[in-house]
Amino acid sequence: MPCEGCMDRNNVSTGATVEFLLLGFSELLRLRILLFLILLIVHLVTLAGNLMIFVAVLMEPSRPPMLFFLCQLSAIELCYTLVIVPKALLSLVAVGGSPISFLGCAAQMHLFVALGGAECFLLAAMAYDRCVAVCQPLRYAALMGRGLCLRLGLACGLGAFAVALALTAAVFRLPFCRSRRIDHFFCDVPAVLHLACTHGYGPELPLLAACVLLLLLPLLLILASYSCIAVALVRIASPVGRGKAFSTCVSHLAVTLVHYGCATFMYIRPKSSYSPARDKAVSLVYTNITPLMYPLVYSLRNKEVRGMLRKMLSRRKITQVN
Repeated sequence: MPCEGCMDRNNVSTGATVEFLLLGFSELLRLRILLFLILLIVHLVTLAGNLMIFVAVLMEPSRPPMLFFLCQLSAIELCYTLVIVPKALLSLVAVGGSPISFLGCAAQMHLFVALGGAECFLLAAMAYDRCVAVCQPLRYAALMGRGLCLRLGLACGLGAFAVALALTAAVFRLPFCRSRRIDHFFCDVPAVLHLACTHGYGPELPLLAACVLLLLLPLLLILASYSCIAVALVRIASPVGRGKAFSTCVSHLAVTLVHYGCATFMYIRPKSSYSPARDKAVSLVYTNITPLMYPLVYSLRNKEVRGMLRKMLSRRKITQVN
């Protein structure tokens, strides 16, 4: 039975005429300027950090698999922040919220889910790389060749793109209520689903399927890789050798815990528990703080990355002197 006060989803002109209103942080009238400045600084530092790692890896002639995956992770984070943060900054400046078109909202949701899913798959590929490095160090170069790394990177991107496209199409086929006010600073899936004029758990099934494919499946692969790593570490007799082997996994473990902690809280829960204020706070951390942490974690914990950044900066100094 059609709901009262809903948009006609069969209307051909819907995508061109309908607009949503992103309320953002309109309730924080006195803190908007301060929040804008903080977000802008975090955004610029995040862009600079990920861009430095991306360029440094590209300039490295001999590129081991972990650095290849790290370069791809930095590229994802660059795109990730550019998709979300500019609209969030605009919502802080605009009085009464920031409008976004139907197609613009769908595109933002698709890119956000695709990039987040690609990051989950990439973390699973990085866990497999660490598993091979610890469990079979003598065969590491042969097993993790450049061809395999390229195929894994391509599979991560294409798989996430396909799942995100199916989820976005399923969400935007729903009938939406005429009050098209999204109490968020971007078109996040739970916030848009909250506007759907439907009852029951049917509309949540595509989100559940996407969570299984983009979150649960990579998490199971990561757990399987670290189970093999744990078994291999137990077999190492020397405490020094065990510590060196484990230290190569610390950066990846820290990034994985932060990423999955926020993503699990945001998406693996029923629609009835949706809370706009709480979701915006968690999303603010998820979309701004975690991308900033990744280059910091890898540059502080990974010797290869530190050495690579030093080489890039020394080349720059030599160029300036010449």
